[in-house]
Amino acid sequence: MVHWREYLIEAALLAIFMLSAATMTVVIQHPASPLRAFVDDAIARRVLMGVAMGLTAAGIIYSPWGRRSGAHMNPAVTLTFFRLGKISGGDALAYGGAQFLGSVVGIFVASLGLLRWIADPTVNYVATAPGPTGDIVAFAAEATISFVLMLVVLTVSNQHRLSPFTGAVVAVLVATFITFEAPLSGMSMNPARTLGPDVIAGIWRGLWIYFAAPPLGMLLAAEIFLRVRGRLAVRCAKLHHDHGPCIFNCGYS
Repeated sequence: MVHWREYLIEAALLAIFMLSAATMTVVIQHPASPLRAFVDDAIARRVLMGVAMGLTAAGIIYSPWGRRSGAHMNPAVTLTFFRLGKISGGDALAYGGAQFLGSVVGIFVASLGLLRWIADPTVNYVATAPGPTGDIVAFAAEATISFVLMLVVLTVSNQHRLSPFTGAVVAVLVATFITFEAPLSGMSMNPARTLGPDVIAGIWRGLWIYFAAPPLGMLLAAEIFLRVRGRLAVRCAKLHHDHGPCIFNCGYS
């Protein structure tokens, strides 16, 4: 069965996330922004950005659309749930395609609305690129934060009492990673999130890192979870499960 509604939702959710990222980066980082003049410290600005994007992620996960599609918004997340047997191959491919499309569309719309501000070097189309420490450090950092995110998501979402807080936990992790890890790799954890700005801005710096490291980290986390808890411990591929329609190999049904 083809689940067009869920595919379109995945594209829309990542487009919304990218629009939020571009808008908040302009507000927080652009030299012409009053907030940028008020908050002079770089770490403080990363804290603000982390809070903004963490709240965006949580809002999406708990939204009706997020509850419908599972709010993956990330081909590495979808690939991991495919490895865990929670999503079919056809749905996984469609989810991945929708996520890449959503990222490109989101940044394209942001570039139309934010005009010259999004192209400023302080914003740079919210592209992710290796920091001054180089590609190897960026790769290791991306793999590490992706590993932590997936291991925590699997642990929290598959415990009855904790599962309602999965979106909140993801928000805290996103905020923390942006604050502390972003200088190393730009904090992507997501091939689609990185590709969108690269396509629109023509940047393409270190793209291989963001296509290789996040899946590697998340798949490793899944393998460890399977060995410790077993395959039956993974209930569903949704980050926040309710009683609505579910297209996955769902343990709640």
